[in-house]
Amino acid sequence: MNFRTILILGALSAFGPLAIDFYLPAFPAMAQAFGTDENHVQMTLAVYFLGLSIGQLAYGPVADRFGRRIPLLIGVGLFTAASVACAFAPSLEWLIGARFIQALGGCAGMVISRAVVSDKCDAVGSAKVFSQLMLVMGLAPILAPLLGGLLVNTTGWQSIFLALTGFSALAGLAVATGLPESMPAHMPRQPLSGALRQYGRLLADPIFLGHALTGGIAIAGMFAYIAGSPFVFIKLYGVPAEHFGWLFGINAAGFILVAQVNARLLAKRGPAFLLARAVWVYLAAGLTLFAISSLHTAQLWPVLLPLFVCIASLGCILPNASACAMNGQGARAGSASALLGCLQFSVAAGASALVGVLHDGSAVPMAMVISLCGILVVSAAVLTRRLQNARALAQAQV
Repeated sequence: MNFRTILILGALSAFGPLAIDFYLPAFPAMAQAFGTDENHVQMTLAVYFLGLSIGQLAYGPVADRFGRRIPLLIGVGLFTAASVACAFAPSLEWLIGARFIQALGGCAGMVISRAVVSDKCDAVGSAKVFSQLMLVMGLAPILAPLLGGLLVNTTGWQSIFLALTGFSALAGLAVATGLPESMPAHMPRQPLSGALRQYGRLLADPIFLGHALTGGIAIAGMFAYIAGSPFVFIKLYGVPAEHFGWLFGINAAGFILVAQVNARLLAKRGPAFLLARAVWVYLAAGLTLFAISSLHTAQLWPVLLPLFVCIASLGCILPNASACAMNGQGARAGSASALLGCLQFSVAAGASALVGVLHDGSAVPMAMVISLCGILVVSAAVLTRRLQNARALAQAQV
């Protein structure tokens, strides 16, 4: 896959992180503008997550029926129009509705970019491209809040959504001029009437489901970290709020670095091999984090070290799990990508909520959820590997 295509897919993959992280610093200004409090403004975030879940499942069958380009252009156009509506929202209710539509448009890039990679690459090639796209997932949570805060302080909260409008419009232009249809002409087009049946087949495939859950539960650990780290770093260990971004950035840098190393290792080892080993690193670091947190240490660095290893290992787990799940999906790659994203997002959202439910004024809830995710990730990966080997053996005997 050439660099231009990877760059376009990277921009499409950035829609989700940007639309979530970019406007977080604007919550106080938006609450003041609409005469409400920040808790009500947070509804714009919750409704965006809802739109992501619903939209992903809708785009998969559409992409398998009509190809990748048309649904992608429609989704990007919808995101662009909704971003304009957000910028000029006259009320909070208007903004909430526009954010829901924005999510429906933005998830097109998330779903279809994975399908495009599956169309163009084998399992090893897919894992390499997904590793390169991890750069976006690592950088966006660092840069987006910083840029969003700068825009809010200089030109107001509306400028954030205008910036999203410009970004998505440029991405749409790039898709229209530089991203040809990737779905092979000879590949059968799946009817929309069979969408539920297709999802049923995917859910009944233990190999696909196992890889999807391996990646999804790993992402759940990252969501638990995102949900719990502000309290742990700032409130519990007294890290100044202005320094929080640096700690967050160090962990993101580890994630990015491992993802790029993973892309190089794939030249010698396949994604399944690397995935089977990375999950144990994640588990070991998670259990270490839980043990240290249970001691209620007065210093932060003993907590930071295993946490860094946990987050960094995701740079190997996530691209390889996605590549293994998408491998061989062919004509149903769109539906597989949609279900993959929906499963991963649903499990991850549950983990972040669990951190809040277990909150006890210490680092233990965050560490407990991360270590639990580690146990489940290893269990899913080991079971899936055994099922995969058994299937390969049965096919060899036929």
